[in-house]
Amino acid sequence: MHHVLGNSIAKFSSSIYDSTVLIAVKTLLRKNKPILLGIVTKDGLSTNAENIGKLLNMKNIFFLPFTQDNPLTKPTSLAFSPKYLLKSIEYALEYEQIQPLLL
Repeated sequence: MHHVLGNSIAKFSSSIYDSTVLIAVKTLLRKNKPILLGIVTKDGLSTNAENIGKLLNMKNIFFLPFTQDNPLTKPTSLAFSPKYLLKSIEYALEYEQIQPLLL
């Protein structure tokens, strides 16, 4: 699992693999292995929403459940919930997305 920041989300969804982590993800995808992402981004409900949507539709990509970080002061910010880490790993290893995804 890798905490995915907004910049990495945009690169990953556009198939830009220019960091060690993204190259590792590309290798795992090539081997048909599950990838579990924990997103943390200030623009998840604005400019990065499209990129998150692309990743949600990709084969073998799974997310830790996430929520708005603070709807009043940061209305477009998203953050994963570490509370669901172990269960999310179990689901991803079975190639399933844990539900609910949005908390």
